Amino acid sequence: MGRKIGVLTAALVAAILGIANASAAYPDKPVKVIVPFPPAGPTDVMARLIAQKLSENLKQQFFVENHAGAGGLLDMMQVARSAPDGYTLLVTSSAFTVNPSLFAKNPYDPFNDFAPITLAASTPNILVVHPSVPAKTVKELVTLLKADPGKYGVANPGFGTTPHLATELFKLDNKLAVASVPFGGAGPAIQSTVAGHTLVALTAMPPTAPQVQGNTLRGLAVTSAKRSPALPDVPTMEEAGFKGQESETIQAVFAASGTPKDLVDLLNREIVKVMQSPDMKEKCAQLGFDIVAGTPDEFMAYIKADVAKWARVIKDAKVPQVP
Repeated sequence: MGRKIGVLTAALVAAILGIANASAAYPDKPVKVIVPFPPAGPTDVMARLIAQKLSENLKQQFFVENHAGAGGLLDMMQVARSAPDGYTLLVTSSAFTVNPSLFAKNPYDPFNDFAPITLAASTPNILVVHPSVPAKTVKELVTLLKADPGKYGVANPGFGTTPHLATELFKLDNKLAVASVPFGGAGPAIQSTVAGHTLVALTAMPPTAPQVQGNTLRGLAVTSAKRSPALPDVPTMEEAGFKGQESETIQAVFAASGTPKDLVDLLNREIVKVMQSPDMKEKCAQLGFDIVAGTPDEFMAYIKADVAKWARVIKDAKVPQVP
C-alpha cells in the first residue's frame, strides 16, 4: 500500500511540475486566436491588435482565425473543448453574455466552460445615418421613421448582438415599426450603410468612427453614458433626449476551462501590458475603444452582471429566442 501511495504521489508531483514547466515555457509554439466573426468588425480589429503585440512581446506567433455564423456558438465551443494549455484562445464580444438568454439551447455555460483572462476593452454603440438622410438629430430620425417606416431599415452586425438588442429596445421605447436588418458582422453592416443600401445603422464604434470622421456617415448619438473621445461632437443618447438606451460591446479574451492559473495570470499580465502601452492607448482612442484590462476575477464579476442585464433586455423587448 505504501509503495502504491508513493507511486501516486510521485505521479501527482510529476504532473504538477509538468504543468508548471509548460507554463514557464509558454509559448513555445504558435498560438491560435479564434474570432467568431468576420474580418473588419470591432472584435477582429481588437484581436489583431492584441495578437500582433503578443507576438512581438512573447517572441512567438499569435495568429487570428476568423469564423462566422451561429452567433459564434460553434467557435466558442471549439475553444471550450480545446486543450487547456493556452494555445487556443478566444477573443469575442458581448455575444458571449447575450447567447445564454438568446438561444433556447445555448451549448455553453458562461460561468464554468471558459477561463476568463481579461475584459480588454469595451466600446459604445453608435447610431448613424447615410448623408442622404435628412435627419440631423435622433429626434428628427424618429420622426422620419414614424412617417415612412417602410423606407428605412436599421442595419446591425447580427441577430443577438448588442447593437441589435439596442435597436430593439430603441424601437420598443419609441413605438417604431421599422425593420431591423442583421448582417454577418459590423463591417458588412457599415459597408451597406455607406453604400446607401441600408440608410440607418446602429453598430459598434470601431468600424464606424472612421466613416463618421470622414463624413461618409453622419453620427447621431452614442449609447454610452459620456461622449466618446473618438467622436467628441457626437452626443450621447441621453443628451439627444432618449434616456435608458445605454449599451456597449465588450472585447474579451478567454481560454478553455482548466487552463492552469499561472498561465491565465501570465496571459492576463501580458494582455494588460499590451492594452496599457502608449501606442495601443492612442489606437484605441482613435477607434473608439475604452480600455478596461482588468483581472480575471473582475472579469468574471462583469460576466455575471452582463448575463443578467441582457436577459432582462431580451425579455422586456420580447426578442424571440433562437430554437
